[in-house]
Amino acid sequence: MKQTTIAKAVSLEGVGLHTGQNVHMTFLPAADNYGIKFQRVDLPGQPIVDADVDNVVDTSRGTTIEQNGARIATVEHVMAALAGLEIDNCIVQIDGGETPIMDGSSKFFMKSLRDAGITELEAEREYFTIPQNIYYTEDDRNVEMIAMPLDDYRLTVMVDYNSPVLGSQHASITSLKEFEKEISSCRTFCFLHELELLYNNGLIRGGDLNNAIVIVDRVIEDNELEHLAKMFNKPKVEVKKEGILNNVDLRFHNEPARHKLLDLIGDLALIGTPIKAQIMAARPGHAANVAFGKKIKALIKKTRSSHKVPKNDPNRTPVYTAQDIEKLLPHRFPFLLVDKVIEMGQNHIIAVKNVTMNEQFFQGHFPGNPIMPGVLIIEAMAQSGGVLILSKVEDPENYNTYFMKIDNAKFKEKVVPGDTLVFRLDLTSPIRRGICVMKGSAFVGDKLVAEAELMASVAKSK
Repeated sequence: MKQTTIAKAVSLEGVGLHTGQNVHMTFLPAADNYGIKFQRVDLPGQPIVDADVDNVVDTSRGTTIEQNGARIATVEHVMAALAGLEIDNCIVQIDGGETPIMDGSSKFFMKSLRDAGITELEAEREYFTIPQNIYYTEDDRNVEMIAMPLDDYRLTVMVDYNSPVLGSQHASITSLKEFEKEISSCRTFCFLHELELLYNNGLIRGGDLNNAIVIVDRVIEDNELEHLAKMFNKPKVEVKKEGILNNVDLRFHNEPARHKLLDLIGDLALIGTPIKAQIMAARPGHAANVAFGKKIKALIKKTRSSHKVPKNDPNRTPVYTAQDIEKLLPHRFPFLLVDKVIEMGQNHIIAVKNVTMNEQFFQGHFPGNPIMPGVLIIEAMAQSGGVLILSKVEDPENYNTYFMKIDNAKFKEKVVPGDTLVFRLDLTSPIRRGICVMKGSAFVGDKLVAEAELMASVAKSK
């Protein structure tokens, strides 16, 4: 999958939910690997704030990020729209400290982004696949969240507010492709008993019965309805039996649960890397979403830092020379593609291939612009892994390794004559019944030029 951005600039305006200030917001195209960034164009120097979970400074009534002296509140609905359309790179310019609430959902942001058009860029989108279950809990709030390995992105939210009006609800999507139709139009909500507290603390100044659902969870007197009418600058407000202030019709029977799912998607988009996982969340909120996102981001950092660039010291005595490798592998010139092994552990190996102009394949593969074929880089990577596997058996000359599967192969840089390829292969699971699964990376200097997940079978030669 290629990274994306929008095709042209597009703007909208509205009031901030808590500040009540009118704000203008503009989505702008951005280049590969730029990510999502907000820019406060109303402040001196027009500072930029990365849409990053590590920049979250407040989650009390929405998600607020801050960086370089600039703060933007209630970013989750904008982030959910960008994530729902799988837009990787975008600049969001805003002339105030809070995004416009619009109708309390992501609907209008989605429409604006659709109007701008979505375009592919050259760089590939790099997903992070959750490798094992990741848990997050808050015992005092009965919050439980889990991310499980899955080659897709699915989310389920369960809520229970101990309210006779809402009861228990759940919402789910099996793909981000469902977000626009099933989730994006679901509005924010709060309970009646929260209104006075919020208002008295200087919040919801932009609140309106058109941009939020107010759940009436207790008996309400006529004088209170008059007070609420003044608060929202309405001639009058009403409550019908279903318990929704001013008789607002729900867009879905479980709209509150769907909005919680919208918030979860928006908050997790602040991880900054698209993930593949199955997410299940019971009673989530912004604070829990952000804490959970930080936990996932920490794992991403740890995983990526563990793939350190292997160093090839030419003065180092090889673990295996080319002659030693010939005793392990059945390959011979011109198809023996590993020159030496410089490091080997119980579950990993580092091997070297010197790429020269004398290689046979350069005669026919782009002879005027010699580039090492990607399939041969993978072959050399697999041969390196074969050395690791066959070094573990007593009579390697009687065994062969055979490819079974290649997954997630990526070629990031060209490999040309004069390059020295350094391969690192790591076993990702124990060898069982002769089946080996490895993650391989190929480097030239400090650059990652290729990577792949390999599966092979080790069997006795006939």
